[in-house]
Amino acid sequence: MKVIFIKDLKGQGKKGEIKEVSDGYAINYLIKKGYALKKTEGSLNKLKKEEKESKELDLKNRTQASEMALKLEKITINFKVKAASDGRMFGSISSKQIKEELKKLGFEIDKKQIQTVLINTLGMHLVEIQLYKDIKCNLKVHTEV
Repeated sequence: MKVIFIKDLKGQGKKGEIKEVSDGYAINYLIKKGYALKKTEGSLNKLKKEEKESKELDLKNRTQASEMALKLEKITINFKVKAASDGRMFGSISSKQIKEELKKLGFEIDKKQIQTVLINTLGMHLVEIQLYKDIKCNLKVHTEV
């Protein structure tokens, strides 16, 4: 029986792949567990439609992330902090604080997307933000007394 994999299954097939498998294995395991569908015209059309929707969604998300990256590259977030005379801060700036400042400016970014290093000195710092799979931007964070 020919089946279309709708989920990846290690050692058997990847999503979208069409393979010939035994009838019993297809019916009792692959189809029953939701890993595959029997190859028919309807299931092929459904798969093509899902792939098209997935590509459109990916393109939309990629476009939004690119636009957001351009906006984020232009802004600087300022933090007023207390510091010692040698320029070291009392405490540090966390990704949660950066996220909250961005939220005030109208950007919805998860703190897990912020690839921050420990900011514990005064001055300008670049913080990398992962907006999408391969879209990153650098946000300027300025700390001052």
